[in-house]
Amino acid sequence: MGNDFVWDHDTYRKRDQSMASILVALLLGIIIGPLARLVLPGKQNISLIMTIVLGALGALAGSWIVGALTSMSGFNWLALIVGVVAAAVLVLIYGAVTGRSSSTTR
Repeated sequence: MGNDFVWDHDTYRKRDQSMASILVALLLGIIIGPLARLVLPGKQNISLIMTIVLGALGALAGSWIVGALTSMSGFNWLALIVGVVAAAVLVLIYGAVTGRSSSTTR
């Protein structure tokens, strides 16, 4: 019986990069969530925590979409812009699903 374990450095490096991407997305969620709400018209009645969560999801979606379409490395402004757009769409969907749509009362 031989030892079938093979140390695959690339697998661990990719896993570490994935974890770093998730942490960066969470941190960018603090910025992207409010930016997404800022570009939408009207007032969105969602909490700060949900804003950050939707911003983080938007950041992950933006980095995934841009990463799938381009081969750029490092900080990518296009991923930030796509992340804001994705987070804005998520805020709209969240508002529609929860019934907390924009209010324009005077």
